[in-house]
Amino acid sequence: MNNGLSRFNIVSLTLGFAFLYIPIVLLVIYSFNASRLVTVWGGWSTQWYVALWNNQQLLDAAWITARVAFISASIATVLGTMAAIALVRHGRFKGRTLFSGLVYAPLVMPEVITGLSLLLLFVAMGVARGFWTVILAHITFAMCYVAIVVQSRLLSFDRSLEEAAQDLGATPAKTFFVITLPIIAPAVVSGWMLAFTLSLDDLVIASFTTGPGATTLPMRIYSSVRLGVTPEINAVCTILIGIVTLVVIAVSIATKRAQVERDRAERMAEQGGIMVAANAG
Repeated sequence: MNNGLSRFNIVSLTLGFAFLYIPIVLLVIYSFNASRLVTVWGGWSTQWYVALWNNQQLLDAAWITARVAFISASIATVLGTMAAIALVRHGRFKGRTLFSGLVYAPLVMPEVITGLSLLLLFVAMGVARGFWTVILAHITFAMCYVAIVVQSRLLSFDRSLEEAAQDLGATPAKTFFVITLPIIAPAVVSGWMLAFTLSLDDLVIASFTTGPGATTLPMRIYSSVRLGVTPEINAVCTILIGIVTLVVIAVSIATKRAQVERDRAERMAEQGGIMVAANAG
């Protein structure tokens, strides 16, 4: 049986990655274009990054977007982790089907429906739309993604580790923070990153739930693009790409180091167990 890639698979992968990444590469290159016309190359220049620094509207939108993404991702991670624990650890409790349906509904719900529903809710409650309504909306749809990521890790979790800690006198709360949370931390971090990215990228739901003084960066970019793409838009998108890339690399390195430390600790524990058994024998 041939386990290697066929020529068809190689060509398909090449075309797929080219379709995904060539536009991004072109965007980064044209952010250094000296010409104001984005379709005409006028040489290398960083003038649009200087112009971006003086564009207060884009800077304000970027700051609002970063705050919304960080706050909503953090709260969604806490709620999503709690939802995953409830679904995995508490079995067939009363109302489980309804609870799981409410948790996973945003996954299959069109963003237009979600945004319109939240808009009607805020209007009916008399809540003024703005910064915090956007955060609430992003928590609503990001929480389910975190729950899925954390739930997949909890399903393969070795419960004997928690039982051993409790047998040694640890309380359930201490067991969770000392044993459970460090083990599922990569899944929690992955869920946070996913929620942060979804919030950073959202346009539809934010358009329904935002208000005066809470214009996010995707909304600002969309309103600018309708009048024509400018080099400043390429510059701000390049900066976002760079930030996301650096965050992904940093988290990957941190996760890999943590995994190496856990593997080392497990090997030391196994060696200690073998030595104890040998001395007892």
